[in-house]
Amino acid sequence: MPLPAFHPHWDVLAVVTVLALGYAYAERRLRPVVAPNARPATTRQWWSWQIGVATILLSAGWPVHDLAEETLFTFHMIEHTIIGYLTPVLILRGMPRWMADATLGRLPATVRKLAHPVIGFFSFNVMIVFVHWPEAVGWQLNSEFLHLSMHAVLFFTGTLMFLPVFSPTPAIPRLSEPMQMLYLALNTIIPIVPASFLAFSHEPLYPMYGGGPASWGLTFQEDQTIAGIFMKVVGGFYLLGSIAAIWFKWFRREQAVDRIERELAHTR
Repeated sequence: MPLPAFHPHWDVLAVVTVLALGYAYAERRLRPVVAPNARPATTRQWWSWQIGVATILLSAGWPVHDLAEETLFTFHMIEHTIIGYLTPVLILRGMPRWMADATLGRLPATVRKLAHPVIGFFSFNVMIVFVHWPEAVGWQLNSEFLHLSMHAVLFFTGTLMFLPVFSPTPAIPRLSEPMQMLYLALNTIIPIVPASFLAFSHEPLYPMYGGGPASWGLTFQEDQTIAGIFMKVVGGFYLLGSIAAIWFKWFRREQAVDRIERELAHTR
């Protein structure tokens, strides 16, 4: 299928450039001054941050962003899934301890309280429902500024939601592993509502896309069904995969603790 004519999204390119180069500058120039005794970012953290930055370019740049505005709602869903679920985790996991302490850790206590699991849960899930409300989708398509603003809020609330699980600083404490798994499992529930409406609706919920879907050989209903399935399956399995990773990590650590305790008991 033909892609929209290429044109750079300069605002997105500016954000991506600042984040990518700023990370390198912070590691090489700021860390020796701010935290001279801190360990530098690991290779895994560096890659996590840079891939997280790349997902911003992927979701908010050409061609995905243009396709989301001009053709299929499915691309709109892909945008939101990347920005709300994937990018926040990659950015958080890419922050070394010293950087998190110097940024997130120095926020006022009242601001850090926004990372409370209850606030993160409701703010993110309410935003997920809101950005898929038909009127809100229409607003985004009619205003580039509003579209990018909603993406920024979605990323912010996604970060709040994931901080209790992936916080890189003790200033914002993580939940225990069992509570992390329960918390992520609860976050799979509310998105089922808009996903189900999309997947099973027999009426076009987003007529503002006009004739776009027909150019891809899809009807309004087929486009909505694919978008709903994508939201339910990809978002759900992403969180379930995170739960599985946390469980295996927790299980291995508990095994190691049990082994050490048995060895100590034998030496007495």
